[in-house]
Amino acid sequence: MAMAYQKGINNKFRSQIVMEVEQMDWGMANRINRIIRPDTGRTLMFAVDHGYFMGPTTGLEKLDETVTPLLPYADSLMLTRGALRYYVTPKIDTPIILRVSGGTSILNKHMLHEGIVAGIEDAIRLNVAAVAFSIMVGADYERDTLLAFTEVIDMAERYGIPTLAVTAVGKELVRDAKYLSLASRIAAELGARIVKTYFCDGF
Repeated sequence: MAMAYQKGINNKFRSQIVMEVEQMDWGMANRINRIIRPDTGRTLMFAVDHGYFMGPTTGLEKLDETVTPLLPYADSLMLTRGALRYYVTPKIDTPIILRVSGGTSILNKHMLHEGIVAGIEDAIRLNVAAVAFSIMVGADYERDTLLAFTEVIDMAERYGIPTLAVTAVGKELVRDAKYLSLASRIAAELGARIVKTYFCDGF
């Protein structure tokens, strides 16, 4: 089951989500319920993982100064293992979504050719609530990223850790309903538990 949440989610859909989560293994259900509030079916995810391919992005140069004041307002925090270890206190209760894809930068013409950069052992060691992986549907390296994504799913499912698919878009891809619905459906079919995508007209 993959879940995409947006403004205007209805009660019938929310009830279906709650029922499906309750049918999961305890660990999987617990982690998803920590990320997505069961009372609303929504989450405010604070994603600060951009540095893994963009470097010191404006506003994220000093992650500790940026992240710490906003933690009380976030339902979950998405970032890399390096950022988590060095900039986030382990005293927080905020669920962590660990970025496990990467391997390229904005300087590379093959920027969308990402692979697995963090293993499930690190995810367990860091006590994360989910792992995140970008899929590049429609890009030249679509097959490579989708196959790597299924590897992550297989590893994560073994330990009851949800996998979050990020429907990434690059300079060669468009951000419209046709593309995003295609990418989101593929992510769900491959076994993503959660799909993180963009809101657009007609989605």
